[in-house]
Amino acid sequence: MYIHRIMEPKLNYLSEHFPVVIVCGARQVGKTTLLNQLKEKHANEKNRQIQYVTLDYPRVRNLAKEDPELFLQQYQTPLIIDEIQYAPELLPYIKIHIDRAGQNGLYYLTGSQMFHMMHNVSESLAGRVGILSMYSLSRSEIEQRTSTPFLPDQVPMTESADTITDIFDKIYRGGMPRMITDKDLLPEDYFGAYMQTYLERDIRDLVHIKDEGRFLKFLACTAARTSQEVNLADIAKDVEIDRKTADSWLSTLVSSGLVYLLPPYSGNTIKRIVKRPKLYFMDTGLACYLSMWNNPRALELSAMAGAMFENYVLSEIIKGYANQGIDTRSRLCYYRDNNGMEIDLIILENGKLYPIEIKKSADPGKNALKNFSVLDNLPETIGEGAVVCMTPLVIPLDEKNKLVPVKCI
Repeated sequence: MYIHRIMEPKLNYLSEHFPVVIVCGARQVGKTTLLNQLKEKHANEKNRQIQYVTLDYPRVRNLAKEDPELFLQQYQTPLIIDEIQYAPELLPYIKIHIDRAGQNGLYYLTGSQMFHMMHNVSESLAGRVGILSMYSLSRSEIEQRTSTPFLPDQVPMTESADTITDIFDKIYRGGMPRMITDKDLLPEDYFGAYMQTYLERDIRDLVHIKDEGRFLKFLACTAARTSQEVNLADIAKDVEIDRKTADSWLSTLVSSGLVYLLPPYSGNTIKRIVKRPKLYFMDTGLACYLSMWNNPRALELSAMAGAMFENYVLSEIIKGYANQGIDTRSRLCYYRDNNGMEIDLIILENGKLYPIEIKKSADPGKNALKNFSVLDNLPETIGEGAVVCMTPLVIPLDEKNKLVPVKCI
């Protein structure tokens, strides 16, 4: 069963304007399925056959690495190359081919590393590549409804019948396509196999790890700290590794698309702003598995419920932007200063700052807005604010801020 992805129109658009399109994302989020769907569509509608090759096969990979020119001669364009991170040696030769051909839509690449973090390879295709970051299925995709990037002043007046139990069921299973299409598949079985594949195929290529058990402990420690500021010293101490190793392993999780680091607001006018990013897992099902939750009801009643709820909301907002091909790195941040004033999320759009709080309750009240006033001292214009929570309706709290149901993100 194919679940249509919201980024499909953006993929088509990029293929018409760039000679190379790359879809980056963690393993099993649906990159290959998306491009194979494009392949079938072109064959049926445009009578244009797109070839496909994967670098997962060792012999194919070795040819691509040892003789990139010969490899490319084996295939006609347009061509899908799956798992390009295995053979970055191809990229300079792809550049030569596309410069010679002078056409768009020649190569479609997938990578299980974020393109901007692949070592020195993005330079080969600078200005010639359209980039899409793909994550596991968003709620809108699972429910097959339209979606736009979330902004408080563009919230649809949608009623929501969500209960907190419904939301934690979604948090527990996450959004990996296999977890959505196979309702009987248990998360512990799926994610156990997923992590083994991740260790065998990705980790050994990215970093040299002598003790896989310690790396798994590192994963568990990061998952237990989801929605918190990154404190590498504490994580390193718990895992019994040095800070440099912890930093390297965290960068690996980010480049693999498993973890997202939300940067702090960095306005020059305020001197006492906390400078560490906050950590979120891009699939809450994986976060639950790694932090050893095997029952959504137990998680819902636990001390970690608020953090997982925040992780769910934040990841859904990020997916909403990524599905439109929008780079969130310069748009999303959080605020916290040394006085303990915090705003969970700030969206920067068209010169405005939109403050957002995330609360697990159904009626957090005006008290949830108490920290928004710190933004009054900033040079940017302050837009409408939102408290994303379990409210069934969009409810105004004052002239600029409102309660927003989780469904609206």
